Amino acid sequence: MNLIDQVIAYAHSTQLFRSVDLQFARLLCEDDRADYLLAAACVSASAGEGHVCLALETLSPEALWTGQQRIAAEDLWQLCQAPEDAEGWQSRLAGWSALSSANQIGPLCLVDQQLYLQRAWYQEQQVATFFNSLPEQRLDDESQARHILDQLFGESVHNDQKVAAAVALTARHAIISGGPGTGKTTTVAKLLAAMIQLSQTRLRIQMAAPTGKAAARLTESLGKALLALDVDETIRQRFPREATTLHRLLGAQATTRQLRYHAHNPLHLDILIVDEASMVDLTMMANLIAALPAQARVIFLGDRDQLASVEAGAVLGDICRSAEYGYSAARAAQLSRLTGCDVEGFEQPQAPQLRDTICLLKHSYRFDDKSGIGQLARAVNQGQTQQAHALLTSELPDIHWRGLADEADWRTLLQEVCKGYQPFLASVARGESPRQIVAQFSHYQLLCALREGAFGVKGLNQSIETALRQRGLLSSSSTLQQDYVGRPIMITRNDSGLGLFNGDVGITLLDSDQQLKVYFQLPDGELRAVQPSRLPEHETAWVMTVHKSQGSEFTHTALVLPRQFSPVLSRELIYTAITRAKSQLTLYSEAAILNRAINNQTSRRSGLTAALR
Repeated sequence: MNLIDQVIAYAHSTQLFRSVDLQFARLLCEDDRADYLLAAACVSASAGEGHVCLALETLSPEALWTGQQRIAAEDLWQLCQAPEDAEGWQSRLAGWSALSSANQIGPLCLVDQQLYLQRAWYQEQQVATFFNSLPEQRLDDESQARHILDQLFGESVHNDQKVAAAVALTARHAIISGGPGTGKTTTVAKLLAAMIQLSQTRLRIQMAAPTGKAAARLTESLGKALLALDVDETIRQRFPREATTLHRLLGAQATTRQLRYHAHNPLHLDILIVDEASMVDLTMMANLIAALPAQARVIFLGDRDQLASVEAGAVLGDICRSAEYGYSAARAAQLSRLTGCDVEGFEQPQAPQLRDTICLLKHSYRFDDKSGIGQLARAVNQGQTQQAHALLTSELPDIHWRGLADEADWRTLLQEVCKGYQPFLASVARGESPRQIVAQFSHYQLLCALREGAFGVKGLNQSIETALRQRGLLSSSSTLQQDYVGRPIMITRNDSGLGLFNGDVGITLLDSDQQLKVYFQLPDGELRAVQPSRLPEHETAWVMTVHKSQGSEFTHTALVLPRQFSPVLSRELIYTAITRAKSQLTLYSEAAILNRAINNQTSRRSGLTAALR
């Protein structure tokens, strides 16, 4: 057995890498260069964990593994005779033909001691170039804009929503970030009203979000905000009526990765609103940017503190770091003129220009100072474990904490989850309309952190179905992965032909002919009924991961954490789960697990923040 085969066999047996990492690395290694194989496997594994690049200084057993795997990795390093520091790796990789150079494009790229997949580096450069170019959006008449903003937002000297609208009015692309209830959608509704009034031509406006659920919620919330606006009917008629998913917007196709809209066939729009931008990964952001017409204006909305995208990158978080510099003095003066608000400016020669296109909304209109959910979200976001524990034990009316120490706690969890879903199942039993039943399902939702195990999606779905059957809330004939009346399902693979995308949730019901159909609410508010046999890949959705819940809100959100700590548990995950709750939050967890999760702040490796400077 040669050295390469030895390394692959050892790495496979110790489960240091996925099979796909080792297969990728085997294609790129040369002769007996086990160090090349090791570097390629590490960058592939890093991409699989959501990182855009791998810094050479972290290319070591100590930085990449813990526990027994770290010991195994140290043996692997010795077997490969691999370098132990960044300088050693830089020297060792210099002659590798797999690396891109001025004369060739290879599958990997080494830039500033950061090792990339070539595609990821190219996409990062696309995104950085777009956000570093700041074409000004000129206002023909600042006094007219000031008058319109005063009408829409009032004349207070402290109004971050008004400042956000002014930022977007005067920038080709703008980012508005804020937590739950800070009024992002209200701000956009008023912003669009201002843009329409200031435009000399009829604007083509489109709205999009990463998932169908998020698009439907954007459609609903913007519709409500529009009704509350005091504007002429002619202005209302020019508003977009529905949001779509980013996949639909770009023309994703079922049988290929090719998109209908791209640099050579751009989108037909003047203004694009993208909601839930924290969920947009690097690849999707690069595809979206490539498909934009040259004169298009884009407003990104999101919460920079939420979980980053499932795929590689944390684009919104990287972008919003520029906001820490504050506005430039000239920009602050302009925003003050446009809004009448007190906007402070800072002269910092090294600050990125991007800072002048970002606005952070900080005042929550949903959660007041007495709201347990709001206070808990802030405590978690700031890493304050003691404050979070104090809130959970203070018997506030909107948050509830349950332990998970023993079997009795497990039975309590199942009992309360069944109670949570009982109103929904009662609607199903009464034979209410599909629209009423689909709406009822959003009132309660159990979330979890993991996919596998008793406290993961599969195990919990099975336990909940069993408990519901035992209580007579489901037909006794229903079993896991079998279609039955009342079964909620989540799509896990895009199907553009059916117009269903990853994350879409549907409810299985009988139609007028007593045939099983799965009903989905589309972004425009309409229902689509699909035969179960025609559905793309899907799973039962009595419980969903926190990642899959992004873009959704539930009247009562319940979160269950596992009894054993997992690296997946993070501050961002807990914060995201908490902020899915509108009125009630129940948390099932042991204190030690929760504290460790809050202290585990996620960091996605990328070069985007540096490139934006």
